[in-house]
Amino acid sequence: MEKIIYALWRDPRSERAAFIGRLRSELAPRLVELGARGVQLNLSDAAADGAAPTLRAVQAPIVAFVSIWVDSANDPLRKPFDEAIGACAARFAAWLVSESQPMRNTRFPPAAGQRTEGFAQMALFRRPPRIDRESWLDVWLGSHTQIAIDTQDTFLYVQNVVTRALTFDAPPCDAIVEEGFPPAAFGNLQAFYGAVGDEEKFQQNVLAMRASCKRFIDMDKLDVVQTSQYVVLSPRWTAG
Repeated sequence: MEKIIYALWRDPRSERAAFIGRLRSELAPRLVELGARGVQLNLSDAAADGAAPTLRAVQAPIVAFVSIWVDSANDPLRKPFDEAIGACAARFAAWLVSESQPMRNTRFPPAAGQRTEGFAQMALFRRPPRIDRESWLDVWLGSHTQIAIDTQDTFLYVQNVVTRALTFDAPPCDAIVEEGFPPAAFGNLQAFYGAVGDEEKFQQNVLAMRASCKRFIDMDKLDVVQTSQYVVLSPRWTAG
């Protein structure tokens, strides 16, 4: 089974709420109908506005991410999914990824099709040219993983290594990270960094996280989008 992550952009002439509503009501069930073995929406909707700082390296803001799990991401078999997404979005990009979950969501288990508690931070970044791929992976997936868990109050941590771009105009991207933060972290950076009421710990966690990130991320090549997560269909790992 393979995982595909799509980034979606809306037509600026359409309202965000209407666009996002269509993704939930029309696109999500269509992807299930087409045979996706797992479907997840991450939507930059009103419920996620102001949750935490955002960053943008791509020219136009990404409004939604759609993750699907399929038997094969090969072009002919992926085509129906691309067409369904293309019918809803003004533009989309897709990447094939290798998924790792150092931290599974056990604090706020998602209900099918419903908004997961808190908010989900989506981060896209590139491997800096100053570091070779193996060293980059070692820093990110090795030492940085525990630092991220120790310095932030996350309840979900998913690392997606981009294997290849699946659409010709996909923005350059080597990694996509999904992090779930609890409701208490909404608009509260001390809670975000797991240091409520402790300014010294807060500053230490911020500095440690930033220092670690700078080892393997060029911050001007980083996109961070705050989203609401909707697990429409949990991935099914068995055939049939």
